[in-house]
Amino acid sequence: MLNKLTEAMNFQSQALTLRAERQRLLASNIANADTPGYQSRDMDFAKALREATSPMASPADSNQTLTQRTQNALQNSLSAMTSMDSNTVDMDRERASFADNTVKYEASLRFLNGSIRTMMDAMKSPNAA
Repeated sequence: MLNKLTEAMNFQSQALTLRAERQRLLASNIANADTPGYQSRDMDFAKALREATSPMASPADSNQTLTQRTQNALQNSLSAMTSMDSNTVDMDRERASFADNTVKYEASLRFLNGSIRTMMDAMKSPNAA
């Protein structure tokens, strides 16, 4: 049981880290909405999470920085239209993605907090031993 709880906590921890990185990318896109030639970037979250939680990941992978681990999942955002100055930021899409990512970050955080509370309650229980 403890292994499953630990695995769930590790998974949610990785998800939180990746969601924070995606939030940084989306915030950068919004901040550069008026920058000529700026190409909006996003992360394939599912791919990044698969790579981060893969059982094939070696212990050396855990020493890599977040940027190195998510580099393969980064991509230019697909934009329906490019402005005259070659900027590809679509503010409506970026704001919607930002809000969606925020909700998912908070859900992951609540799940992780619940897992921690469950573990703490189990340790406090007189029958835990």
